[in-house]
Amino acid sequence: MGVLIVALLFFIPILLKPPLPQAANERAGETELPDGKSSGMPSKDGPVCGAVLNVEGESKPVPIEEYVAGVLAGEMPVNFHEEALKAQAVASRTYALRLAGSSEGQIKTTTAHQVYKPEAKRRKLWDKSFAENERKVRRAVKETEGQVLVHEGELISAMFFSTSNGRTETAKNYGGTDIPYLQSVESSGEETVAPAFEDSVTLTLQAWNDALGSDWSADRFRTMKLRRNETGRVQTVAAEGFEMSGRDMRDKLGLRSTDFDVAYDPDKKVVHVFTKGFGHGVGMSQYGAEAYARDGWTAEKILSHYYSGTTIKKLSADDPACLKLP
Repeated sequence: MGVLIVALLFFIPILLKPPLPQAANERAGETELPDGKSSGMPSKDGPVCGAVLNVEGESKPVPIEEYVAGVLAGEMPVNFHEEALKAQAVASRTYALRLAGSSEGQIKTTTAHQVYKPEAKRRKLWDKSFAENERKVRRAVKETEGQVLVHEGELISAMFFSTSNGRTETAKNYGGTDIPYLQSVESSGEETVAPAFEDSVTLTLQAWNDALGSDWSADRFRTMKLRRNETGRVQTVAAEGFEMSGRDMRDKLGLRSTDFDVAYDPDKKVVHVFTKGFGHGVGMSQYGAEAYARDGWTAEKILSHYYSGTTIKKLSADDPACLKLP
């Protein structure tokens, strides 16, 4: 018996993913939509925003610019182009201030919020390259000091992820809510810069069944349909007696993205899953930012591309978004 290939239903096929080198990993950059909104953002000039953040594991509040330096080290490879690093700095600063303005708890230092590496960890991570890497990170932070992304006067939910499949995902497809600045846009060139644009994983039939909490057989695989949305990602998986969202299947199987194909080998009783992209796909693609930066795009152009209809504002000290802890 040959390998039984699952039939696919799709609207627009697309591309794929890789593991981030250096500090980031599969879930790094997978920022989620925080609850609530920030206050309005006046655009007056003045002293730089002096916000401090209550960061998990830190004994004292962390100044926003110091926090952004730690997030750059945790969320993006330091060997990326400086314009990509600057774009990440603005996105991470925006994400942190919006989160701090809508939550009384600590900002987590994991992918639950943003991966943060304080200076001591950066020294250990970079070792002999610390001085050079630190200068590069600090420069990206300094050159974007106080800059945030706003839409209609509000800080945006600056979601980002590792690698797209050629297009970004919409917030509506991912979470059910339509957000004007989190629409699907082209993200080309990533296959030339990402260390792995496509990937695959093989599971035993037992492991597949255990993960999905169901009892699959060759007959059920024959009825499987992968219903794709306009970005090429799997919105729904349907089979005889089974239905699940592509997002849930990704989580349960530990897949790198929701752009996946499935093939079942009934002889060996194994399931092959082929993925494209790396992460939830919403907002800025980090490897897309790197590809565009190498093509000469500025950080501002990268950000306006991925966050449709937003503008960059530089916060002054008296902006409501510049939260100051006692």
